[in-house]
Amino acid sequence: MLRFGCHQLVIDRIDPLVNPGSIPSQHQHQIVGGDAFNASMPLSDISALSTCTSCSYSDDFSNYWTSNLYFRARNGTYKRVPHKPNKGSAPPVFEDPFTPRTNGGLVAYYVSPGKGEVTAFAPGFRMFFGDAMLRSEPQGPWNLSTQTCFRCFTGPDFGGDFLRPCQDPLVDTMYLPNKPCYGIRSNILFPTCWDGVNLDSPDHKSHVAYPVEGPHIFDGIGTAEQCPPSHPVKIPQLMLEIIWDTEPFNDPNEWPEDGSQPFVLSTGDATGYSQHADYIFGWKGDSLQVGMDAGCVAANCPGMATQTVEEAALCKVPELVGENYEGWLETLPGNPPQPPVTTTSNQQPLPTGKGKGKGNGKGKGGH
Repeated sequence: MLRFGCHQLVIDRIDPLVNPGSIPSQHQHQIVGGDAFNASMPLSDISALSTCTSCSYSDDFSNYWTSNLYFRARNGTYKRVPHKPNKGSAPPVFEDPFTPRTNGGLVAYYVSPGKGEVTAFAPGFRMFFGDAMLRSEPQGPWNLSTQTCFRCFTGPDFGGDFLRPCQDPLVDTMYLPNKPCYGIRSNILFPTCWDGVNLDSPDHKSHVAYPVEGPHIFDGIGTAEQCPPSHPVKIPQLMLEIIWDTEPFNDPNEWPEDGSQPFVLSTGDATGYSQHADYIFGWKGDSLQVGMDAGCVAANCPGMATQTVEEAALCKVPELVGENYEGWLETLPGNPPQPPVTTTSNQQPLPTGKGKGKGNGKGKGGH
């Protein structure tokens, strides 16, 4: 398993996967990774277009992005919730001096059962998890509560953080917590099977799928028992983890008088069900495959290139929209339109469904 931190690359209202070329897109994202990130990105080797990355593994020029979190005060104004650096965990297992010193950003996880068990993503590969318009528990073939969740810390210093992500009913919910927390952690997991051909699909989902047995929980060692015939290639389990520093916003006099929770995703969603994540693969050469085969432990992987937290912090890209998103705001950036009714989504195709799109490249084959 690889576990590593990434600084904030930029906060901007663009989305090269779902809204390519749109400046601005409908809602704001926070982005990490390589500096090739732009409003449009070609279906090609992103690592060849990048000169730096905000992540600790210096061969990872991938881009990862999610929505932001805002606090809506009782007077109706909004303020962006800052990120809180994740813990480096205790040595020697996760000994990681980089992650606790990140400025914004997130922690990325890549899981492999062992050598030859997964096929690393191909250059140009990208995928999407979630539904920005979702406002209720997703309906479909799978229970996705182990794939997207918010953890409500019960005390300072990550209090209550005992069990694996999305697996503790005492602190994990698919919706935004409805009580004050000492910080809220977002976890988002991507599917672990690929059709082996298409680098993308029209919905950015259909070329990947869940295993026959259902979505794999995060256990740090496995990805899939059996992939469906339509998506036979086992790929690494990718999980993103973001910690929102909500504690400064716990004044009950600023919360809604009706007792409802005051946090809103940058999609305009106060339920949390629209939590989503985008991914464009950009590891240099075969470096990710090396990491997946090497039995690495978190941020410590002999033979894989790393950089210092100071070097990674220098990697930035300019904001393209250039709107104000700090301080107290009258509306969310872009004032994103809301769905007229509560919506539901299948999130992912049935395990036997075939992807509809055709990519411009071939994968490496499957296991």
